[in-house]
Amino acid sequence: MFNCLRLTSCMARNGTGSFSQFSAFKTISPARSFVSNALLVKPPAGGFTNSLLTIGRTLRTPVSRYCTKPNVPEKGSKSVGYWLLGCSGMVFVAVVLGGVTRLTESGLSMVTWKLLGERMPRTEAEWREEFDRYQQFPEFKLKNQDITLREFKMIWYMEYGHRMWGRAIGAFYALPALYFWTKGYFNKAMKIRVLAFGALIGAQGLMGWYMVKSGLEDRFHKESDVPRVSQYRLASHLGAAFVLYSLFLWSALDKLLPAQKLAGPIPAATFRFKGLAHASKAAVFLTALSGALVAGLDAGLIYNSFPKMADRWIPSDILAMSPALRNFTENPTTVQFDHRVLGTATLTLITGMFLISRRRLLPPRAYKAATAVAAMGWMQVALGITTLLTYVPVPLAASHQSGSLILLSLAIWLTHELKLVKRLPK
Repeated sequence: MFNCLRLTSCMARNGTGSFSQFSAFKTISPARSFVSNALLVKPPAGGFTNSLLTIGRTLRTPVSRYCTKPNVPEKGSKSVGYWLLGCSGMVFVAVVLGGVTRLTESGLSMVTWKLLGERMPRTEAEWREEFDRYQQFPEFKLKNQDITLREFKMIWYMEYGHRMWGRAIGAFYALPALYFWTKGYFNKAMKIRVLAFGALIGAQGLMGWYMVKSGLEDRFHKESDVPRVSQYRLASHLGAAFVLYSLFLWSALDKLLPAQKLAGPIPAATFRFKGLAHASKAAVFLTALSGALVAGLDAGLIYNSFPKMADRWIPSDILAMSPALRNFTENPTTVQFDHRVLGTATLTLITGMFLISRRRLLPPRAYKAATAVAAMGWMQVALGITTLLTYVPVPLAASHQSGSLILLSLAIWLTHELKLVKRLPK
């Protein structure tokens, strides 16, 4: 706006007849032409400049966005972006470690929890004391009665590493956040995000212990019961980690890879494609949550065939529990069936999204993102089928879980590239 005022004020000082001397004025954009024409109404003699400024102030609000220069980058924007990207990377590693901990059945080896971390046993006597505590809980009594102290150390180290990595995330987040805050690197909106991120990290740690406690409770009394954490709490813990990761990654992209704008009018088909991209992202997230139920119930260890389940499209025991709704979260057969259906539906949705993207006007990087989502979607399904057919080996199963987070990351990238595809208010 002020650039427009400077131009017209300069013209006013040189007289209205001198407007033709400014070559820039001849090629001025439609938005600026509107402003200039509005400003160049001839006022009473002697008051041209004052009237010009008065009218300019009146029109400043509705048209300033057409005449101002792009916003100046926030202070330390790149530094904050790399910090947020680092936080998302650490959450990614935490998810992988958590998956391996679950697959190696190490999660119930530590039966206590302290906010600032447990002290690692140093001597043989301390290890024996830790082992004695473990022997008081269901996993040892019902499943691991033959475990040796050496084997116990291995699963204990796995759980210890997962917990300490979680605390390292807290430190990696909090210390730079405090520094950036005091240096004025955060605007008001970013300060709210920072506080929300911190709360989510703390809640995630508490949720992790709440999950572990479910496997330490004395609730395994049936002959077929296997000591394990609650699949509901496991899904909540994993879902919270995915949410935290997604928010970190989205915020990092805001700083490091801002979304590109489309020039000119945006077709209605582009808006519809944006909705399809968000639907694909939601489907990926939902399928990952169903995978957490599969892991919590060890449902990947049954019906190790594909595409049929024991030569049937729909297994006979899919509704074996009563009431029927219990089957969807507590029956391993139904949980695996649901995961298969969701995975297939998500892949179909992603493939359709990719094919449609070829015929839509999109920001340049969105085409690459759509291609990456489709390629990773097919790879993820192939990993899942291979994991099932090979009876869930740890390396493949961990890769499949990591693949779900990679696929979600690419879906986030795609929707972020479409962030500026918006309808202008009428």
